Amino acid sequence: MSTGILLQLAQTLLAILLAPLLMGWVNQCRAWLQGRSAPPITQPYRTLKKLFHKDAVIAHHASPLFRFAPYMIFACMALAAGIVPTLANDLPFSPAADAIALVGIFALARVFQALAAMDIGTGFGSLGARREMLVSFLAEPALLMVFFTASLISQSTELPVIVETLALRHFAIYPSLAFAAVAFWMISVAENARIPVDNPGTHLELTMIHEAMILEYSARHLALIEWAVALKLFTYSALGIALFLPWGIAPPGNIAALPLALAAMVLKLLAGGAVLALLETVSAKQRLFRVPEFLGTAFLLAVLGMLIHFLLEV
Repeated sequence: MSTGILLQLAQTLLAILLAPLLMGWVNQCRAWLQGRSAPPITQPYRTLKKLFHKDAVIAHHASPLFRFAPYMIFACMALAAGIVPTLANDLPFSPAADAIALVGIFALARVFQALAAMDIGTGFGSLGARREMLVSFLAEPALLMVFFTASLISQSTELPVIVETLALRHFAIYPSLAFAAVAFWMISVAENARIPVDNPGTHLELTMIHEAMILEYSARHLALIEWAVALKLFTYSALGIALFLPWGIAPPGNIAALPLALAAMVLKLLAGGAVLALLETVSAKQRLFRVPEFLGTAFLLAVLGMLIHFLLEV
């Protein structure tokens, strides 16, 4: 048990440390694909360091919620990263925090971010909060359907059990998991404010969603939010690997397999980041009223995958 606790803590710290690096890799790949001069892969670390050394500017009528929200958002993302198996499948706290609890943690962070955005009373903050809650209202049920498909296969909602069950299956394209994988990709780009749902690099008031909610933040508060955004992208990437590419994750009690698991995780994240940058380069941002159609399609695909497994067991 003590070894499992140490592994779970180590995986959480590893996710916190590597999350900005993944964001830097995606930005670098996107710059290469667009024919621009690519920033250093360590640029997110430099940005965080700069923000942590600045003095925060806060509105006079800001409530304590506005100051507390960045810490809560970062804590939620760190907790979510600790739930998802990244290196090893030995997570002793998994019975207390399963896949359904993971969706709740994401929702809790989103609620605090939306409340903080509306706290100041600016038009941009309220606009972004309303749009963010619309996206979450449509994305969360679809994410639950993806988890239910994996849960029906493994007969459990605990992520280590799901990963272990899927990793032991023969390599094949299962229709239920194929539909769930496409739905998960659509959900992940929406939840992480990526193209085609949102553009993380824009500040146009008619198009931005996530950026509109953090315009009033600065210094350490903005650094924590940006770090949490990178950590959320890392967590979703690790979650996609755990559900659909679980091969290479060390089984419980096998400490010797950790170096191979680390190498496999790094290679999968590099490939996933490059694919994300490619898809963002060849895609255009959708209009806001098309987002419900996009996420509605993801929900239908996730339900279809669950029904295929329930009826055909494939």
